[in-house]
Amino acid sequence: MSIMSKNAPDLSKVEPLDGQNYKRWSQKLLMFFEQYEIDYVLFFDPPTPRIEIAASSVETTPPAISVVKSNEETIKKYDKDNKTVRFHLLSLMTNTLFDLFMVHKSAKTIWELLEKKYGADDAGKKKYVVGKWLGFQMVDDKPIMEQVHVYENFCADVVNEGMKLDEIFLANVLLEKFPLPGLTIGTI
Repeated sequence: MSIMSKNAPDLSKVEPLDGQNYKRWSQKLLMFFEQYEIDYVLFFDPPTPRIEIAASSVETTPPAISVVKSNEETIKKYDKDNKTVRFHLLSLMTNTLFDLFMVHKSAKTIWELLEKKYGADDAGKKKYVVGKWLGFQMVDDKPIMEQVHVYENFCADVVNEGMKLDEIFLANVLLEKFPLPGLTIGTI
């Protein structure tokens, strides 16, 4: 089935991979590839031609070698799906990452290299995410709901890194992030 024959989601809204957003980026693309049943190229090696030896009718004639036709179709499908997946992977990267990964013709190789580089559980990334969450402070000159949304995104980033946060704790931390009118450090 052609990828264009289904109602394709708008991948233009997926922010390009820049190295900091790998987990979210990879999950969005994986869901897209699963929807079109082309995700297998990320996890399986390409099929190799199967060779059959056809028996000849005369014993003195050497056996003929022929490739099984059904396998040729499997190889063609894999090649087509690999090109489609590779295109989407590369087109949704920043230019710097695109330049690094465009030399690879296998979507599986690109996926594995990205997972190795960005998917590993990284203590530095956790520290960065927690630092951004802890450092967030609400201000008077921005809309409250916009700031609450930013806070929720920071909380989601912490949770996405595998850390657990209690909802009551999060609500109380948010309340502490609100600026108190007329209160300065010297009055505490």
